[in-house]
Amino acid sequence: MEDVIKNRIASCDWNSISAALSASGFGLTGPILTDQECQQLISHYEDETRFRSKIVMERFRFGKGDYKYFRYPLPKTVQQLRECTYPRLAKIANQWRTALGNDKGTEFPPTHEEFLGRCRRAGQSLPTPLMLHYEAGGYNCLHQDIYGEIAFPLQLVVMLGQQGRDWDGGELVLVENVPRAQSRARVITAGQGHGIVFTTRYRPAKGARGFFRLTMRHGVSPVRRGTRYTLGVIYHDAK
Repeated sequence: MEDVIKNRIASCDWNSISAALSASGFGLTGPILTDQECQQLISHYEDETRFRSKIVMERFRFGKGDYKYFRYPLPKTVQQLRECTYPRLAKIANQWRTALGNDKGTEFPPTHEEFLGRCRRAGQSLPTPLMLHYEAGGYNCLHQDIYGEIAFPLQLVVMLGQQGRDWDGGELVLVENVPRAQSRARVITAGQGHGIVFTTRYRPAKGARGFFRLTMRHGVSPVRRGTRYTLGVIYHDAK
């Protein structure tokens, strides 16, 4: 499975993904999981031994639905997605650091294991990959996935079902807070097994005086019908 997923990730158009991320804060990977792999992940959701915690969104006014954080060791599919996509995204993240004038700080290392070592030294050792589940009426309020001092600026969501067949509505929503202007929203869809890479909290934007940060938040629009499952791959761990 390692080589299969690694080859799928390698075949993604990373130049186009990088350009889209810099222009709009998100990029589409195309298919990176098979329908069978998606169904296998969905089948894990009721197996509590695979997860370290469950969050019911209504209790915290996060939205309506629930999500569960995997425990270590992660399922092989999730582990391989995390390890194989990270080096591609680290290159983009370091380009963003340079654009924003942060190149004098510590750059993101080339492998995910090295990055997790940095997280552990900062007291962040809890796994953050998760599965999210919504029924009709479910939604997720706008937020950012920050779990401590160390935060990777990009993350990945993989659609485990097919919009229009398994659910209606439930689009990913990204909102940019543009300085001295009104916020701008983008609504994003993708097919089953397809990934959406998007910024965790900001992206660089070119202005008259050089690059500046555009703060971004993400959420999920209301699900009108059916059941929506997604896999979230966050690269930094939590305290």
